[in-house]
Amino acid sequence: MRIDFGQGGIQRKLVSGLFWVLLANLLVKPFWILGIEVEVQNAVGDKVYGFYAALFSFSYIFNILLDLGITNFNTRNIAQHPQLITKHLSGILGIKICLLAFYLVVTFTAGLLMGYGSDEFRLLVLLTLCQFLNSLILYLRSNFEGLLLFRWDSLFSVLDRLLMIVICGFLLWSPLRERFNIYWFVYAQLAAYGLTALLAFAVIARKVRFRRLRWDWRFFLVILRKSAPFALLVLLMASYNRIDPILLRRLAGDADAGVYAGAFRLLDALTMVAYLVSVPLLPVFSKLCKSTSLQVNKPTSDSDDSSARRLLDSKAQLPKVVRLVFWPMMLFAVGVAVLGCLFAEPLMQWRYHEHFAPYVPVFRVIIFGIIPICLTYIFGTLLTAAGRLRQLNICAGITLVINVAVNLLLIPRMGAVGSAWASLTAQSFMALAQVALSIVFIRRRSY
Repeated sequence: MRIDFGQGGIQRKLVSGLFWVLLANLLVKPFWILGIEVEVQNAVGDKVYGFYAALFSFSYIFNILLDLGITNFNTRNIAQHPQLITKHLSGILGIKICLLAFYLVVTFTAGLLMGYGSDEFRLLVLLTLCQFLNSLILYLRSNFEGLLLFRWDSLFSVLDRLLMIVICGFLLWSPLRERFNIYWFVYAQLAAYGLTALLAFAVIARKVRFRRLRWDWRFFLVILRKSAPFALLVLLMASYNRIDPILLRRLAGDADAGVYAGAFRLLDALTMVAYLVSVPLLPVFSKLCKSTSLQVNKPTSDSDDSSARRLLDSKAQLPKVVRLVFWPMMLFAVGVAVLGCLFAEPLMQWRYHEHFAPYVPVFRVIIFGIIPICLTYIFGTLLTAAGRLRQLNICAGITLVINVAVNLLLIPRMGAVGSAWASLTAQSFMALAQVALSIVFIRRRSY
């Protein structure tokens, strides 16, 4: 697959990818998060939803065992070596099936150590299956992303939520609402994820002429070894992003965990924009970083001179692409944070009606997390594409320690508000560290 680095070719690819991904997701996911999820919480109550949110976060933290960094590795690798996609698809699908068994054993063992009873395990079984199907969808999408097939990626990035909206909408806005319970919500997710995974596999299998699964243990070990740094990074980031409701439930109870989840929901919806920007950024940065890693020698012929000019042009493209996304994202993030803080009360009243008061102080703190999260999605993606995983893992480990320490200090005194401060502190540290590392990387590549 030939990539045009001249005359803004890579920037056109990026803008096209951003357009399709953002269009599809902004039409669907805000309604899911601010409509369906809020109505589910209103229907079942804060305590039941807090119970669900804590178990969801628990299953999400161990989600990395379903992937072990394979998805990010695959996006980067296929973007740089598209000819390998058929071989990798048949082998990695076999790995995913093996990882499901590993994930279930570890998750349920951890649940036993946490003291979970039959109620927790009944819901946890369903959530682990949802996590597996979601992980499978993300892996299948990584093949579309690596090949820069952003329109297909855009479709499958929203199809699961679109199906959930249809199913849950019927259950919530019909006479069945009176009997609605949290299990119906999880069953709807399970059905939607399953159908989306099946359709995504059918499309990618047809495009790459997939024939059968390949069980090659040497291939398994090679892929797992190469993806191990990605796995550690995802595990650490998932931990410091999702550990707050788990600690809240342990230290303050289900109600506080539910309030935190409710205030976090709008931030989660808004950070979707930053995440969607990072989706096409990873393959684009990967191609640019691959090119800039080549050494340009003094040309000895016209052909060499042309090659050198292309390589030098690709080096210049990297900071241009970073600037292309940085300023719009910062304008969006700062604007959202300031407006969210100023209008926290009417926003929370709009979604939670007469029970909105506990959400307001939590939301006023947590909404400022949009700024470091946007920075992380830009500069963390750049460093991932550049292979700077050791530095990222060190930063993520420190961030996790900061988050847990501040949570343990503030939750007993401030409850959900203290957890919001812990999240903001940890996210800010991670973002600043990634910005500093990225500046060093770009400056070195300029010479």
